[in-house]
Amino acid sequence: MSAPAGTETTQLARTGRAVRMTGSGEPEQYIETHATDRPTAGRGKVVVEIEAAGVSYAEVQMLQHLHPFPPRFPFVPGYDLVGRIVEVGAGVTGFEKGDRVAAMPRYGGWQTHAEIPAACLAHLPEDLDAAEAVALVTNGVTAWQMLHRLTDAAPGDTVLVHGASGGVGSVLTRIAVHHGLRVIGTASPAKHDAVRDMGAEPLDYRTPDLPAAVRQFAPDGVTAVFDHIGGKGLDDSWKMLAPGGTLVSFDSSVAGYRPGQWFRPHLPALRRSLTRAVARLLGRTGGRRMRMYYVKPGKNFAADLATMYDLLGQGVLRPEIAGRLPLDDAARALRELLDGRAVGKYVLIP
Repeated sequence: MSAPAGTETTQLARTGRAVRMTGSGEPEQYIETHATDRPTAGRGKVVVEIEAAGVSYAEVQMLQHLHPFPPRFPFVPGYDLVGRIVEVGAGVTGFEKGDRVAAMPRYGGWQTHAEIPAACLAHLPEDLDAAEAVALVTNGVTAWQMLHRLTDAAPGDTVLVHGASGGVGSVLTRIAVHHGLRVIGTASPAKHDAVRDMGAEPLDYRTPDLPAAVRQFAPDGVTAVFDHIGGKGLDDSWKMLAPGGTLVSFDSSVAGYRPGQWFRPHLPALRRSLTRAVARLLGRTGGRRMRMYYVKPGKNFAADLATMYDLLGQGVLRPEIAGRLPLDDAARALRELLDGRAVGKYVLIP
């Protein structure tokens, strides 16, 4: 007996694909793509048909079970996404079916459709490229808030950006240069031309006595250091600061840690932050301070993302896109991050 007319079309419309992280280890072993049913929108939520989803170092940490807030395996990764609303749940206000939106759900972005709380959404202009737009969701807001909400850096000051060729670092470098700051950007020598193209002065992050090398650029120290490495390297970053300067720690390298030691990579930064906060209160830091940063949704998130999109629309800001890949190539994107070959942000295009 044949299926009723339209049944096959309806079934295809409700079927999607998703990438799943099944365990801790190598991406080629624990990243898989599979068919999935399209979700329905619960109360206070919407279903978004995803145009682009970002690949970030957070997924590397999750894969190695070294993220400070790890989801339980198996799960669909995907820290940030952009797309279009195809279904609106009860109680949702401010968003309608057909709206183009951006979100930072922290996981769930690597699929064709995702159910997202409306409270996490921000409006996305129709004329923006999806890959460039998603590259600014987490990375852009992180860069903007660290520079403009956590430091006193003003035009003419010098700042140091570790990992200037990375996803966050490249956006931060471009924003700082646009703001009139002199930027020293650390990167491997193979990426120095890319750093120069962003308007920064490159420095090999493996340089012996890095603080002394930075003093060659800025004899009195720098106004701010943005450190995504953590660990003992934070001590060197602290030495680079000028009096009154700010060290911002916004991530931690997981190199050398065993899978499953989920919070240990982040403890050195936490200890140093607390110690220096006490020393600052006692007047022993020369006015220098250390701040830890973790991007989160909320009122400032939506406002700052709108600022990023204004800069993108004006052509002032162009995020570095390392590659636009299909869902099936998610493991390849993670491998590129693990091996340190990426310049900018990889984006998955469902």
